[in-house]
Amino acid sequence: MTVKDVLRGLFLFEKLEEDRLDHLAALGEIREVEAGELVVRQGDPADCFLVLVEGEVVMSTLTPSGAISLAPTSQPGVYAGAVAAYLGDRAPETYLHSLRATKPSRLFALPAAEFGRVMNEWFPMAVHLLDGVRTGGLAQRDLIDRRQRLTALGTITAGLTHELNNPAAAAARAVGELREKVRSSRRRLAELAETGISPERLRALVDLEEKCASGRADVPARSPLQISDAEDELGDALEEAGVADAWEISAPLVAAGFDAEKLEKVRGEVGDGHLPGAMHWLAEAVEIAQMLDEVTDATERITSLLASAKQYSQMDRAPYQTVDVRELLDSTLTMFRGKIPPGISVATDYDPALPPLPAYAGELNQVWTNLIHNALDAMDGTGTLTVRTRLEHDTTALVEVCDTGPGVPEHLRDRIFEPFFTTKAVGEGTGLGLDISFRIVAGRHGGDLRVESVPGDTRFQVRLPLTERPGA
Repeated sequence: MTVKDVLRGLFLFEKLEEDRLDHLAALGEIREVEAGELVVRQGDPADCFLVLVEGEVVMSTLTPSGAISLAPTSQPGVYAGAVAAYLGDRAPETYLHSLRATKPSRLFALPAAEFGRVMNEWFPMAVHLLDGVRTGGLAQRDLIDRRQRLTALGTITAGLTHELNNPAAAAARAVGELREKVRSSRRRLAELAETGISPERLRALVDLEEKCASGRADVPARSPLQISDAEDELGDALEEAGVADAWEISAPLVAAGFDAEKLEKVRGEVGDGHLPGAMHWLAEAVEIAQMLDEVTDATERITSLLASAKQYSQMDRAPYQTVDVRELLDSTLTMFRGKIPPGISVATDYDPALPPLPAYAGELNQVWTNLIHNALDAMDGTGTLTVRTRLEHDTTALVEVCDTGPGVPEHLRDRIFEPFFTTKAVGEGTGLGLDISFRIVAGRHGGDLRVESVPGDTRFQVRLPLTERPGA
């Protein structure tokens, strides 16, 4: 039987005219394969369009949860391989699936370039229709992808705004109080000068204040009861020394480590006549130092948050670079801090042996965002979020985002990575978070994303190669 006779018996070609059958028969060939032989391998260059003539084949696709196989088929005319070659330069460069013969089989093999050419020449309207459907689908997916990224950005922005608001409010409050304290402190010094305090005694008083301010970090931690007792003791001593409003100024002085013994030292330096004014100025000076520390702490917190935001967004870095995965994870967790419910605790377990790796850092941060967001949703306000890294076989970085939620039912594990599949209520999820994450991990980084889940322990595992991908 000739190749032309074989093609005439297949439903794909039965409507073709004789000259076109002759042309296809001349372009292609019949291949015979043994049972178990791999005809097409996912990821190999897509250079051939294949049609089953006889025998049996099975198609499989590698997914985050492993290889998924369709039912074996022996239907003559089923096709596989470079099925989108009609798109020309826009066709996928590699096979999107694998094809294996389960029995001795015969297939018609047509070079992808020739298949694409005859499709465009013989069926231009069909090609336009197919291209339109494909382009529309891709455009819709791209639009929803961007919506998903904006949704994630909104979540992160809300958390960052909340985190920035606290130190900013603390700094503003401290600065407002500082203005009044500084004015009052200047008046106290003027009053001391009016009472005739000598420059030497004033210098000694300033030196004492500086020692109190610099030594506050060395003040041992005390219980509330111990602090209250210390304030009572110092208040009594101040009253006995004739200092007005002793109970108001004892609290800031005790916080700075001041006690009755140091009160006697001030008395010795400035004398009894200047002691009341000196103690009031000293208390205000200590409060000013405390408020300056509050402003410093608040601004350092803001700087730290902005540094984390910068690290998260990667806005000042090259898209592809060598990165420390732990830094990326920490910056993402920082962005989430204001959105994590109080009933959820966060634990990190980073492998110190994990080296930096080449990656699209901003895109990986989107993966961490999606996985952490899903974990928080799964726990519904109570549980433990664990982020873990490990070095596997000296060649792979493993990142796990774990939650203690109810788990992913076994019958859904193969579907959760499908586009638009979601278990959330209508309007609460796009069903694209895990699909986007998988495409970033597998497509952009040559890695793998899968899930292991039992009730109380769900782990989304990201594996990334430690070496640069060719052509990255």
